[in-house]
Amino acid sequence: MNLVLFDDPVIRLELLPFTFTRPVCEIRVGILTIAEKWEKWLTAKASYQTEKYLQKKFAPKFTDDNVLINGAVCPDQKLVDTIKSLPAGYYLVQGSFLIAAHHPEKEMESTNTIEYTDPIKVIDRPWKIFTENGREIRADFKLVTEGRKSAPLPDKHTVVYGEENLFVEDGVTIKAAVINAENGPVYLGKNSIIQEGALIRGAFALCEGGHLNMGVKIRGDVTVGPYSKVGGEISTTVVFGNSNKAHDGFLGCSVLGEWCNLGADTNTSNLKNNYDTVKLWRHVTASYESTGLQFCGLMMGDHSKCSINTMFNTGTVVDVSANIFGGGFPKNYIPSFTWGGSGGVTTYDLDKALETARRVMERRNLVFDDIEKEILTHVFQLTAPTRL
Repeated sequence: MNLVLFDDPVIRLELLPFTFTRPVCEIRVGILTIAEKWEKWLTAKASYQTEKYLQKKFAPKFTDDNVLINGAVCPDQKLVDTIKSLPAGYYLVQGSFLIAAHHPEKEMESTNTIEYTDPIKVIDRPWKIFTENGREIRADFKLVTEGRKSAPLPDKHTVVYGEENLFVEDGVTIKAAVINAENGPVYLGKNSIIQEGALIRGAFALCEGGHLNMGVKIRGDVTVGPYSKVGGEISTTVVFGNSNKAHDGFLGCSVLGEWCNLGADTNTSNLKNNYDTVKLWRHVTASYESTGLQFCGLMMGDHSKCSINTMFNTGTVVDVSANIFGGGFPKNYIPSFTWGGSGGVTTYDLDKALETARRVMERRNLVFDDIEKEILTHVFQLTAPTRL
């Protein structure tokens, strides 16, 4: 089986700003990205069918036995079994929604489609990344830990409630923390660090190399992605990876992409004063539209940053490589490569933005290569109309 995860073109646009810089399946929800989930379920390495400008980094690979799966769909046992048994040349659908195809050679029609009637889990809106995160942590926890034994907790002064729901990978460092896994599992990834006084409630995932600072308060349904560092108070939030929210301040019902940095005492509102449902910027219509949610905070794309004491209003979208600073509340939609804040904005010079990205990645001993440069340059050009 050759596993190919494809971008649904409609869903891809709905998931901006996160899909400016990655295929849909590279979104992290739960412990794993959607791609990593499918790779574990199918014991196969995935390749990608995505936008042309992303293909040097996320390359497609096709053979004579391709199984194509919608990259927005999260796997479960019934769906995996159904896809494994899908005959060659057939499509698996739910209504008009394409779930998967096994080496399709003809156009989809009634004679080569199979209707899937069980519920499916689809990440097709940005807020679903955090609303589905608790459920996906639970599903991934079972997938990742089944048949394995947790490493011992390496600190006698750490208090654990619900120890049967705690899994510790090798290399974890932890000191004088309180972990409550009674209402949801807690996963501590390889070589992660939990400093003194951390308060953690499950469901919670700290991925490989992740770092919890002193006194952090994790209120549940939170994922801290690989090599990210967080502090302060966090609730119902996903941090994709290599991002920092290292200081005090509240982050709730939010999603941070990669290479983001929130300055000290940055706070996000996730509830309107009038308790009304939250509107969020929708790239497809270039307008604010209701999420149907009462709680929704910040959606921040890759490489964006904000200064100390930044205040984000309920339902704020920040696109790629924005640099936000100044007093007051910035607007609820901040386009890619924006420089400034409530006092006024201009375009973030591309060369300066690329140089910052290079410096940030070098701090993690990673190379900002020509492929990364080409992706950000393309996003800069693609999003120019939004900065008018």
